[in-house]
Amino acid sequence: MTTYSEYGTENIPIVKARAMLSQLPERLSAENRAAALTRHGKPVLAVMPWGLYETIMETMEIMGDVEMMAALRESIEDVREGNLVPLDQVKAELA
Repeated sequence: MTTYSEYGTENIPIVKARAMLSQLPERLSAENRAAALTRHGKPVLAVMPWGLYETIMETMEIMGDVEMMAALRESIEDVREGNLVPLDQVKAELA
């Protein structure tokens, strides 16, 4: 099972996070990563840049859409099989 620590998530005790709350946006945005706020050594909250949150939510929405996931799987299979359209042809058709 993959845990939050395997993604390089920083653990910050919640008491310490209170004192550094105004610094966290810049600190986490610089590396586009999350921090786990901990209480008694156990994670209780995740803090992350808004863009990362939006990316995660969008990914979850896509993964929850049966039709979209089927289209993605089909596209991946097309790439594996070499069923591709050259970029020049696509540009010509779009022009």
